[in-house]
Amino acid sequence: MAVDYGGIATLVGGFFVLMFLRIPLAFALGLASIMTAFYLGLPMLLVAQRMINGLNSFTFLAVPFFILVGNIMTEGGISDRLIRLADVLVGRMRGGLAQGNVVASTMFGGISGSSIADVASIGSFLIPAMVRRGYSPGFSVAVTVTSSVQGVLIPPSQNMIFYALAAGGLPISTLFLAGYVPGIMLGLSLMLICWIMARKYDHPRGGRYGLREGLAIAADAMIGLFTVVIIIGGIIAGIFTATESAAVAVIYALLVTTFYYRTMNRAAILRIFASTLTTLAVVTAIIMTSSAFGFLLSYLRVPALLAQGILGLSDNPALILLAINLLLLLLGMVMDMGVLILLLTPILLPIATSIGMDPIHFGVMMILNLGIGLCTPPVGTSLLVGASIGRISLERATPALIPFYLAMFVVLMLVTYVPALTMTLPDLLK
Repeated sequence: MAVDYGGIATLVGGFFVLMFLRIPLAFALGLASIMTAFYLGLPMLLVAQRMINGLNSFTFLAVPFFILVGNIMTEGGISDRLIRLADVLVGRMRGGLAQGNVVASTMFGGISGSSIADVASIGSFLIPAMVRRGYSPGFSVAVTVTSSVQGVLIPPSQNMIFYALAAGGLPISTLFLAGYVPGIMLGLSLMLICWIMARKYDHPRGGRYGLREGLAIAADAMIGLFTVVIIIGGIIAGIFTATESAAVAVIYALLVTTFYYRTMNRAAILRIFASTLTTLAVVTAIIMTSSAFGFLLSYLRVPALLAQGILGLSDNPALILLAINLLLLLLGMVMDMGVLILLLTPILLPIATSIGMDPIHFGVMMILNLGIGLCTPPVGTSLLVGASIGRISLERATPALIPFYLAMFVVLMLVTYVPALTMTLPDLLK
């Protein structure tokens, strides 16, 4: 079958032109797909069917529940309690507030599953607090933004669900378990950078807590953190599917924030559901249109052509993985993470598996890679949110990120080339 370069240009070129014109992602994907279907003479019913098929998955039902539970715990004040717990654990170290920022993001990532939610919630309190304590605005934003990437690795990660859908239905529980070690490694690497910078710039130490006060703060925070135990423990034990665990976690989160923390009222609940529905509408539209877009990519043999191009560069698996990583890093700087997962997984996953890489391992590598894109200009959404909270420009924020970029890249290379870091935990707990 001859390659239809006109169809490829219509699909891919049309998408990028619409993006350049600042058309919303879902509309850009949908319009490019419709134009290409007209060009190829395909029936519009086929495009509509592919869009519906994108949502025809029991796994997808977990997405709205995970978004909802993250919003409940954020609105319910859990982030404030996690910050205090992090301060108890590491606050007395030099640069303790920066270290506590990373630790709080590690714990919050296990609740919200979202980098942007982490920055918006924890950053809104910690960035101003760090500036008041003498940290530079750029450093404060850099710590908050980079540590939030743990939210896309540590369960429950919404992006892992997107990857499982795009990869044809991989087990969510295995993906969740595979993200723990890389997520913790990322947090430790960022804490090391914070320690080095604290020594260099003489950052202040945090507060000290007595044993009784520290235990009280820990007990208060653990009530909220038990949400993670419900989600992960229920899945590993075989009590719940990922979707069922998310639904149970929503009920638990509502009960805790309403009756134990007493931070939830009718107005807050209405805000939460309105915010969740807004987010879900955007996510649903993107998944539907990206499904049609992905079908047309396959119809035009774009994955096969790209695979031939990458495999033609070298027959060395290490170099092929490096080329994939560089491609993802470049695209992550200019495109949204969720869209890239949905679009690139059907293209790049076959290349990875052809050189012997496990799909679970590839998924964690891809998510970490694109998570770095959330922190990079010009369109890194977490960076934009953090800079907005810190009231500084991207030009001022970016230089402070360079040491953290280096640490994240080292972790990415370790995750890429040492499969045991990703696969050991899932293998032990299967």
